[in-house]
Formats: sequence, structure tokens, C-alpha cells
Amino acid sequence: MDFLKEIEDDARQLVIELLSASQLKKGDMVVVGCSSSEVMGEHIGKGSSPKVAKAIFDGIFPELAKRGIFLAAQGCEHINRSLVIEREALRYNMTEVNVVPQLHAGGSFSVECYNRFKDPIMVEAIQVEAGIDIGDTFIGMHLKPVAVPVRTGIKSIGKAHITCARTRPKFVGGKRAEYDMKLAGGKEVRDK
Repeated sequence: MDFLKEIEDDARQLVIELLSASQLKKGDMVVVGCSSSEVMGEHIGKGSSPKVAKAIFDGIFPELAKRGIFLAAQGCEHINRSLVIEREALRYNMTEVNVVPQLHAGGSFSVECYNRFKDPIMVEAIQVEAGIDIGDTFIGMHLKPVAVPVRTGIKSIGKAHITCARTRPKFVGGKRAEYDMKLAGGKEVRDK
């Protein structure tokens, strides 16, 4: 199988599994941090590949779009991990910033998203419902509390290590409190 086609297929399967475990709704957002360098077996930031970024985008984006879920692409440390989103996804607690991602200042995946979104903007930070980390890019800062690991059948894309997470609302109260376990990813309300 063609290497890029395999990457696209793995990215598609990965996001399908994450969506299945996450109970996301229309309008929710998934953050993706992606090191195309790591996918290629290089050190992060040392072998950026626009072709790999395109394959990953082609695997992930259509699956999110058909469910009405937004994609946020985390840029690299050289742009302070700011994110590319669609203007339509801008929420009240996000701050728009002025930077245009480049291959070596943002990374190939954020460049791909910036070039292919309808109306891309950059934001400083977000707190979203789920995420995919391709190549240990550390997306945790952009997830809502409480993050819950999601185990998928896809453990790597190319040579890059994969981690995924969903979030759930915090449990508050004490031992007399009851919780809606559906919000936590469970099936039923806990007994007293």
C-alpha cells in the first residue's frame, strides 16, 4: 500500500474511533497536534512534510465535517502553540492572534489547515472536548478538564506515537451527591 494512503487511512480510522468514544455533538471541537516530522521518523521539527500533513488532513477533516464537528490545528512552539480554526468556530473565550503558520513556524499540519479552511483564523488558546496528538506535540493544554484517555486500535501513524483523549464534566459535591454517568461516558446514574 502507498505510504501516504496508509497514513490517510490510519488518520481516518483514528478519528472514527475517537468520535465513537467521545459522544461529541455538532459544534464541538477536536484539537489535533501533528508532527509530520515524527510521522516520517525524524525528530520533531526537523523533517516537516506537507504531503504527510495533507494525508492526515484528508483522513481526519471529512469525518469531523460530516458530523458538524470543528477541527483545531495546534501550531508548534515557534508560534506559541496557537491554533488554526474556522472563524465560525470562534467562541467567546478565545482570543484571536495575528500569525500565519509557516512550514518551520507552525508546522505543516497547521499550514495545511490554514490553506484549506474556508475562513481560517488563529487563536491563542482553546479548551475543547477531545483531541488527537500525533508525534507527542502535547495538546493537553487545549483540552477541557477533565481529560480521559481514549485507547484506539491505531497506536502510531507512520513512525509517530499517537495519544487521544476525550473530556468529561468535573464531578462536584461529596458522598451524598449523585452524578449523571452519561456525561462521564458511562451508562447509568450512580446509586446513593
